[in-house]
Amino acid sequence: MTASLASDKTLSQHLKDAALIVLGILSAALGLKSFLLSSHFIDGGVTGISMLLAQVLGVPLAVLLLVINLPFVVLGYRQIGRGFALKSALAIAGLSLSLAVIPFPDITPDLLLTAVFGGLFIGAGIGLAMRGGAVLDGTEIAALLISKHSPLVKVSDVILILNVFIFAAAAFLLGTQAALYSILTYVAASKALDFLLNGLEQYTGVTIISDESEEIRKTITETLGRGVTIYRGKRGFGKRGARDEERDIVFTVVTRLELPQLRTEVRRIDPKAFLIQQSIDDTEGGMVKKRPLH
Repeated sequence: MTASLASDKTLSQHLKDAALIVLGILSAALGLKSFLLSSHFIDGGVTGISMLLAQVLGVPLAVLLLVINLPFVVLGYRQIGRGFALKSALAIAGLSLSLAVIPFPDITPDLLLTAVFGGLFIGAGIGLAMRGGAVLDGTEIAALLISKHSPLVKVSDVILILNVFIFAAAAFLLGTQAALYSILTYVAASKALDFLLNGLEQYTGVTIISDESEEIRKTITETLGRGVTIYRGKRGFGKRGARDEERDIVFTVVTRLELPQLRTEVRRIDPKAFLIQQSIDDTEGGMVKKRPLH
């Protein structure tokens, strides 16, 4: 019975992942073919390199996407896992096939609308595919592997540096106006991707150091309906070093929509409270994803 339930859950998850990847493929293909290609704009990453080479060399974009992404999929297979590599290979192949076969209409000649909405559809497509456990662009794989081998280099830094070179090449080969619109496309795609991965409920971890820690704890748990973790710490400040005063340190995780209310409540209880905030990509378990009590 338990094995059957586990099997059903696994099958359901695979179907959900497949549906997300298919939707991602169609969204990205729509952004590319209905918006960017007719206006000669490009995106960032491996997709941008493929689009740039397609315009310069005259090779079909569907072919270049497969060829240029292949080495990154192989790296993903060796460093991340077979399941991820297989999903990504099928997703990239599906995107290439969609570009080659599906007759997407050219939606608008307006350059600004083309840049913005082309980027939104591409970013949404990449985000949906990533939700399904695959990538449509090998840039993320390369950036992740570089950051793993060079701890001082962040994934975002690698992607940024790569895109600087891509858009500089676009300015030289396609012209300044096309390059500037392409940068706008990339910004729109990045925002759509961030929204798909994090959504409105992007989480924020808040550490609160206060003399009124017990009252703050009660307010968070009873009024806001959120969980807390209490740390024991010692106070220290000034030129002469630490003081041996022990105190409770409150830590909680809230969505960014709940953050203003939390700050208001803490300031009401203790205007001198010290708050530290840090962004959190996602959470699992606990009370964060449960409804508040009110």
